[in-house]
Parts: sequence; C-alpha cells; structure tokens
Amino acid sequence: MKKSIFSKYFGVYASLLLLSIVFLGSLFMMFSAQYFTTQKKELLQNNVEIVRKLITKGSVVDWENGVARFDTTLVQSSFDIFSEASSSEIFLTDLSGNTQFCTESQESCSHYRRSVSSDIINKVCQSSEKSYFELGKLGGVYSSRYYTLGVPLTLSDTEVPIGCIFITTSGEGMSEFLQEMLRLFLSASLIVLFLAFMVIYFASARMSRPLREMSKAVKRFGEGDYSSRIHVDSVDEIGELGNAFNQMADAIASQETMRRSFIANVSHELRTPMTSIAGFVDGILDGTITPNEERHYLTLVSEEVKRLSRLVRSMLNLSRIEAGELKINASTFNITDTIIQTVLSFEKQIDAKHLDIVGLDAPKTMVEADADLIHQVIYNLTENAVKFVNEGGTLTFSLTNEGSFTSVSIKNTGEGLNKEELPKIFERFYKTDRSRGMDKNGVGLGLYIVRSIIQLHGGKISVRSTPGEFTEFIFTVPTAKIRGSSLTIGKEKDYPEPPVKEAKDGKGATESK
Repeated sequence: MKKSIFSKYFGVYASLLLLSIVFLGSLFMMFSAQYFTTQKKELLQNNVEIVRKLITKGSVVDWENGVARFDTTLVQSSFDIFSEASSSEIFLTDLSGNTQFCTESQESCSHYRRSVSSDIINKVCQSSEKSYFELGKLGGVYSSRYYTLGVPLTLSDTEVPIGCIFITTSGEGMSEFLQEMLRLFLSASLIVLFLAFMVIYFASARMSRPLREMSKAVKRFGEGDYSSRIHVDSVDEIGELGNAFNQMADAIASQETMRRSFIANVSHELRTPMTSIAGFVDGILDGTITPNEERHYLTLVSEEVKRLSRLVRSMLNLSRIEAGELKINASTFNITDTIIQTVLSFEKQIDAKHLDIVGLDAPKTMVEADADLIHQVIYNLTENAVKFVNEGGTLTFSLTNEGSFTSVSIKNTGEGLNKEELPKIFERFYKTDRSRGMDKNGVGLGLYIVRSIIQLHGGKISVRSTPGEFTEFIFTVPTAKIRGSSLTIGKEKDYPEPPVKEAKDGKGATESK
C-alpha cells in the first residue's frame, strides 16, 4: 500500500508526540507519588516527634527492670489530640512489639490483637536515623496498605529505648491524589495534543507540498509540458530543492525552446539548398536550362552543396562535443602564423569591403594546443568579423602573453551587439534577428562550438561590444613552456580584460554562425 510523504511526516511526528506525552506523564506521576509520600512522611514525622517529647517529659512514671509505667491519662489524651489533628492512628508498643496504648479502643483496634514484628522493632530502635517508614501492611498488622512511621521512645536522661511510638495513616489518599493529578494531566495533554496535531497537520502539509508539486510537475514534464514551476516560500533544504527544480525546469524549457528553434532552422537551411539543387538539376536534365547556362547553374549547385556540407560538419562537431568525444591533440605551434594564414583565406572578402587589417605584425607567439581546433576557432571568429564589419572598417588582431596563458583578441568595427544579446551569444542555435538577414549560411552553432573548444583547452572566451562602435572577442589558450626537454600546458589564472582600443567609425557586428 502506497503511503504519501504527508502521511509519513504526520505519522512520525504524531508518534513522537504521543510517546513524549506518555513519557512525561509517567515521570509526572512518579514525581507526584514521590512528592505525596515525602509530604506524608514529613507530616507524620512532625506529629510523632511532638508526641514523643510530651511522653518523654511527663508521661513516664516509673522504669524498673526494663518495664516502663506511664501516666495513662496524659498519654491517651496526647494520642487522641494529635490523632484527630493529623487524621492518623497513634499507638505505643513495648520492645516486644505489644501495644500498650492506642487511639482506638481495645475491642476494635487490630494493634492489640497482633504484635509488631521484632524485625520492625529492631529497625526502629537500631537504625542510624532512629526511625522507620514504610507504605505497607506493617508486617500483617493491617489488611491494606498504610503509611507508617515509627520512632523509639527513650527516657529523658538516657538513649536507652523503652518502647516504640508508631503513627499511621491510610495509603488510599495517595491513590486519590494520583488520580486527581492524572485527570489534570490528561486534560492538559488533550488540549496540547489537539493543538499539536493541528500544527503537525499543517506543517506536514506545507513540508510535503513542494514534493507533491514536483511529482506532478515531473509527470507533466514527461507529457511534454515544460511550463510547471514550484512555488517556494522557505529557505530550508526543501526550499533549496524547489529552487533547484525550478532552475532545472527553466534549463529544460530553454533547451526545448532551442531544440525546436534548431529543428526549424535546420529544416529551413536544408530545405532551401535542396530545393535549389533539385530545381537546377531538373532544369538541366529536362533541357529548361540551355547548355550555355549549365556551368553557371552547376556553380550554384556546388555552392549549395558546400553550404549543406558546412551544416553537416557543424552538426557532427556539436554531436561530438555533447558526447564528450572531442579530444584535443596538443602540440606546440606559432599562433601568429595561424592568424595570418586565416586572414589570407579571407583576402577576397577583405578586398571587397576595403578593410584595414591591424596587428598581423605581432611577434612569434608559441602556444601548446590542438592546432586544428584552434584554427577552427580563429577561422570562425574571423569569418564573423569579416561578415559583419562595416564597409571600409577595421579588423584588429592582438596577442598578449599572460604567463601560463596567451590571450588572443579579434575585433571589428561596426554596429556592435546590444546588452541583451551578449549573455546569449555563446548559446547553441542562437541567432539574432539582424543576423538572419545578414548571415545566409549560419545556423547558430559556430560560437557555441568555439566556446566548447576553448573550454576543452582550459581557457576562457568572452565578448565585449559597444553598439555603433565595435565588437571584440577575447579567448585564451595555454602558452607553450619548455621545462628541460618537455613541453607542458599551464593552468589558467584569472586574467584581466584586455584594454579596449578605439575602432574606426563604421557599422557592423559579429554574430554567431
């Protein structure tokens, strides 16, 4: 049978509360009984001491051969007075345990019919406290339990006992007292339990509510609904779990949105060139395109095929990155040469836009990285810079040695990026609306792949931009270090942002492929 979190919480707390009430009740009743017994003992002790002093001072008439003779009237009157005042029985025995005086008449008094045992008499006379106290039947003298206190009776000028004085009272008073205490305790406990159960009920419901909501949200997630969120109003572990769940839900929803966007983009990017290729090939085959025009349209088909190839390559790289299969093959190379070779590959586009190139005269800079992957990074960033630089603008390349890492900057003048775009620029599948109009070949994977490659090398990549002025990408790669005869890759330290160099006027902005 399935038990909910709420029922478990409520059951555990209620059980603990009930056990606590039972435990406290047991302690309360035990201490109450002990308190009642102590009070009875003190009361009997005070009364019997007064009686003993009265008898010792004036009641003993003669003491001969171990037998005492008492003033019967004085003894009996003293017993009667204190018996009535304390609601108790008082009787006097000799050292053999036989009753000599009692507050009850001889006919109805059980003390005359039964002697107090010698063991009890010895305890009264020989104990260090010179007294005896019990809650019992006084060795069979009583048929039910009585509180009994016995003290030795001695002569005024000697410590030699001549008898024992006992004072007794019924033990039924404690039962009545404990029953009253138990009634008060149960009344208070019922009120406390009612209030506590109410608190436990609502507290358990509140603690389990986020878990129930998460369970429902997970089920809706499985059904494809990613809009569910958890209402969090606590700062404990449950609250942290709720916040973590909401963050996960936001990430999943964002990934789902990007996935759908990516599918739509890829579908569009695939459909357009494939439609063009099919149309051109069909035109050649059915003679619609004349032989003189075939070369021109075959060139267009070739460009569309290359576009499809770039898309497939980006998808494969993305798949390898997400599967963790993209590994670096580190080697030592001059990154300055890589930058120069990359720029030369864009010579036609650079000349067409009449661009100025700054920074290619940088000194030889050796790094320890995967040459092919770093070339891909520089190629993608340079391609974006050339694509979005303004007509007659400037491309600036700079290298800065920062110890264990080398910082590479690729900057272009132009429109720049808005503040809203900067945090999203490295997300996969992200393309701004402006880039859709300017970039006919990208699908929003270039910069995501670039960042992944840099992170594989232990470096960092960042972007900074001022709208209407420039956009600059800065990334770091390990600097090659020679120790003995071996090359090592250093670990990155926190590096300062390179200073921004003012760019020429013009418009344009880099954008993700």
